[in-house]
Amino acid sequence: MLVAAAVCPCPPLLVPEVAAGAAPELDAARAACSDAIGVLAAARPDLLVVIGPAERGGRGPHPQGARGSFRGFGVDVDVRLGPVPPEAETAAPAGAEGPSGLPSSLAVAGWLLERAQWSAAPVEGLGVGEPLEAERCIHVGGGIGARADRVALLVMGDASACRTLKAPGYLDERAADFDAEAGRALGEADIEALKALDAGLAYELKVAGRAPWQVLAGAAEGAALRGELLYEDAPYGVGYVVAAWS
Repeated sequence: MLVAAAVCPCPPLLVPEVAAGAAPELDAARAACSDAIGVLAAARPDLLVVIGPAERGGRGPHPQGARGSFRGFGVDVDVRLGPVPPEAETAAPAGAEGPSGLPSSLAVAGWLLERAQWSAAPVEGLGVGEPLEAERCIHVGGGIGARADRVALLVMGDASACRTLKAPGYLDERAADFDAEAGRALGEADIEALKALDAGLAYELKVAGRAPWQVLAGAAEGAALRGELLYEDAPYGVGYVVAAWS
């Protein structure tokens, strides 16, 4: 059963080396992510499953210790998904294709877990594709919630990328309302509202978190968790939300 969840954004800019001179602009988001992961550890889970958006080739599953890299963003920073088990020492090099190469969303999660010195439970990663329909996301989440007696989720994903004229998706007047409803649902652990998020509209608004959030909704069915919104902002015209469920 799901006992806790942390919702975090997944821009590589969370990694200070990637953000470079702009790093301080996301200090509040980083601090909120650390607080949310602290809620996961305090729940004493038997298993932590990390969910994030991924292209087809990077969906995994990804075992604990899987490698990721930010070299594609111009910095010499490599990460692992959780502490490295002995069998992962011989895994493929950072950035390799296949189950050992983390998509960027899970690489950011690996960086956050490393920063938090995660050791509370074994870790697994799973990438989900943006086109995955809501019903399938909810079904996948239900299966994850049944994986162990005490399951925690670290859910990576951004809201819309259309909040300003300089946003990656340019300005879309619908983005602010979509993000406000998503942020409310994540902050209140409103699983019915998350299930009802419009996948077509999310795609048009370049929302990276819709599918992972709906996986969370499926995993949380019957868990009666309460949510807390820890951070919500749209730097660079992209909606970022941090929430903790327990």
